[in-house]
Amino acid sequence: MAPPARAVGSAPLASRREPTDLPESVLNTISQARAPSTRRLYALKWSVFASWCATRGADPVSCDISLILSFLQELLDNGRAPSTLKVYVAAISASHTLIGGQGVGKNDLIVRFLKGSRRLHPPRPLTVPTWDLPTVLRALKGPPFEPLLSADLRSLTLKTALLLALASVKRVGDLQALSVSPSCLEFGPNDARVVLKPRHGYVPKVLSTLFRAQVISLSALPSSERDPELSLLCPVRALKIYIERSALFRRSEQLFVCFGDRTKGSSVSKHRLSKWIVEAISLAYSSLGLQCPTRVRAHSTRGVASSWAWYSGVSIKDICAAACWASPSTFTRFYNLDVPALQARVLSA
Repeated sequence: MAPPARAVGSAPLASRREPTDLPESVLNTISQARAPSTRRLYALKWSVFASWCATRGADPVSCDISLILSFLQELLDNGRAPSTLKVYVAAISASHTLIGGQGVGKNDLIVRFLKGSRRLHPPRPLTVPTWDLPTVLRALKGPPFEPLLSADLRSLTLKTALLLALASVKRVGDLQALSVSPSCLEFGPNDARVVLKPRHGYVPKVLSTLFRAQVISLSALPSSERDPELSLLCPVRALKIYIERSALFRRSEQLFVCFGDRTKGSSVSKHRLSKWIVEAISLAYSSLGLQCPTRVRAHSTRGVASSWAWYSGVSIKDICAAACWASPSTFTRFYNLDVPALQARVLSA
């Protein structure tokens, strides 16, 4: 079930950055410029900084830039990643008074500090998948996921969410934005394909992404003599069955809805959808009597799916278009994993 709605936090004195003579309704509209999840994250980071300043008798809203740098250095010394420091800077900048007419995030010393932290601690993205795609796909062809028509609602939901994540190479937030409304969902003749669109008004994580005007178009996987069970992994088939089953209790136009008793049929959060994808991978391993690897993340589906596609001969242009990456360097630097497809092909030849 989706977790209960939480109050949207904000930095205690964030409004001091805005003119005090503005009407309350205007200030409220300005506060909505950031997504609720971003405001919650900023509130959490700001509270850490505010508490740190309180122990030193400093005002977190107007303290000197040297104190902010000392705070960031302490975080870095304690093992925080440079990317985490960047979030702290953004949260502090949202509430701190301007320094020399600039926000904290644009201060020259802060900019150089963040750049130096990245040089000292360069990111080390994973190069080996945390879980094995062929193993998971093999499990999805058997119980408790199949037969899909008679599978329990939980297994049906988990399998559909995982197949859609793998086939679309989209972020969890993009998957949550999908809708079953007629303007956003359309199956082709004989269910040979499906077209999905984000709900109206959806703002993607990266504003420059083409996903705002892009659709997800998936073709059905037919059975073949080489692999008669291939159709069991068809995302179009899973979506069709899931939508028909969920229509009996659906209370939201969001594609994925909760299947628990208390909130059954209501919209699902991004956090819960992420857990479903991880649960699907874990259930796949356990159904084969295997121990699920640790550190499995829902976001890993983007790297696993795109890496297997790359090593299977899909062009980098098509991969970037599907994943909404503006440049192949994004795939190369952060998502390209060492999958055994290429090695197996060479050895088998």
